[in-house]
Amino acid sequence: MTQPVLAIEDLTIALPSGADRRHAVENLMLQLNPGEITCLVGESGSGKSMVAKAIMGLLPANVRITGGALRFGAADLAAMSAPAMRAIRGARIGMVFQEPMTALNPLHRVGRQVDEVLRLHTPLDRAARRARIRDMFTELHLPDPTQLFHAYPHQLSGGQRQRVVIAMALILEPRLLIADEPTTALDVTTQAQILKLLRAQQRDRGTAVLFITHDFGVVADIADHVAVLQQGQLVEAGRRDTLLDRPRHPATIALLNAVPRLPSRSPGVGDAGQAGAAPPILVAEHLTKSFRRRFRGGRPTAALDGVSLALQRGETLGIVGESGSGKSTLARALASLIKPDAGTITLDTQLVTNLSRRQLRPFRQRVQMVFQDPYASLDPRQRAGDIIAEGPLIHGARPAEAWARARQLLALVGLDPAAAQRYPHEFSGGQRQRIGIARALALDPRILIADEAVSALDVSVQAQILDLLAHIKKTLDLSMIFVTHDLRVALRVSDRIAVMQAGKIVELAAAATIFAAPHHPYTRALFAAVPGIGRDHTEPVLL
Repeated sequence: MTQPVLAIEDLTIALPSGADRRHAVENLMLQLNPGEITCLVGESGSGKSMVAKAIMGLLPANVRITGGALRFGAADLAAMSAPAMRAIRGARIGMVFQEPMTALNPLHRVGRQVDEVLRLHTPLDRAARRARIRDMFTELHLPDPTQLFHAYPHQLSGGQRQRVVIAMALILEPRLLIADEPTTALDVTTQAQILKLLRAQQRDRGTAVLFITHDFGVVADIADHVAVLQQGQLVEAGRRDTLLDRPRHPATIALLNAVPRLPSRSPGVGDAGQAGAAPPILVAEHLTKSFRRRFRGGRPTAALDGVSLALQRGETLGIVGESGSGKSTLARALASLIKPDAGTITLDTQLVTNLSRRQLRPFRQRVQMVFQDPYASLDPRQRAGDIIAEGPLIHGARPAEAWARARQLLALVGLDPAAAQRYPHEFSGGQRQRIGIARALALDPRILIADEAVSALDVSVQAQILDLLAHIKKTLDLSMIFVTHDLRVALRVSDRIAVMQAGKIVELAAAATIFAAPHHPYTRALFAAVPGIGRDHTEPVLL
């Protein structure tokens, strides 16, 4: 029988007093075997990341292991001293974090950050370390490794940053690799590349991998074994195919049902959302926008290249594309948060492209935006009520009226109005996104632009937010632009879909048409990159 790389035996992690439960994880039993990927699956708050931090010795000071063992060979990581743990961390156990922009130091070049791992753990000289880093960058398919060595994190795309973090984790060839939601906020094509890369590295090196995720589509692509956590308890575990085909526990079934599904490609699908006789509410014509990036040698990069589209009244227009396609730039231009270099934007027959900041005020009331990261877009020093009331106050509302409106909107998005007194850090990710939606609705807009509003949320919370947006759209008679990298999500919420690549719209049609008969090769490539596409079912698993 193969000796496990890591044996988790009755692991119990205690939470501080005042937490929503006593233990983050309780009596967890799990084995990680060489050359295999074990996926640890669960909703936000289930304890997945706490397990990873416990293995790495990175638990917060007020969270501690109170029982069990983490058997790594002859050593027990749970009882190991800090100096001994530092010798193992990075050298024998590597970790890929969820958000590469926070895992990398923005003040240092990426090559220096990877070099630090080699400098601390190997006797290699500077030239040998640089050669090793260049080889690793090449192995991970990073462009121009020599030039990239000198780049800063903000000069790289999300997928490139994640590859750099993977390079840091793999460069010492650890026996165990922990990947904590490493693809959650990445577009589907980049996600597919990262998953393929991790699978290849694991097979070539015989590494044991603990892959933490909430998405059973990802599980279907890469897992050998699956373990499902709910509220710190291991509720189901087994081989991938057995667990996906015959799930037993309600928590597993609920997670499977929450994964956005591709609809059936039946010939009877209609063309809902085609332009009607009424004039569109928002029209963009020939928009262009370029940015200069030092990492690209100072050459301008075209984020938008002659983009034209129209938003019909009452419809949801999905904008889909991979990272760098220009979809977020387009969303910000339509919301007048950035000014295009050329082209026009018309709202209800009013040309708004050349308006001054003062003249744009009425426009901003009618077009509001929900951002991707609810924590970064909410002021941590303001209470939720103040955040929601700020817009109406700026536009002349009385304080009492603005706060009454804030409480009404909190109720509309499914939160207790009393939550107006709490600060952003006191809410979960899904609750923070609900506050962001409430803030966007505070000025009674006619158009709501959601820029990757659910990409960083786990699938069950994602499903709740999508249902909420659909309810709000119908209740308030809104038109919506929904930006996403996930075609499964776009097909669920959109009437029409615009597919963007390299700053251009390469396909624009009714959602049913895009799905049943995608015309452009890039659209077909996006469908092929959907996680779990080979096993995807059109019908959910029923309790």
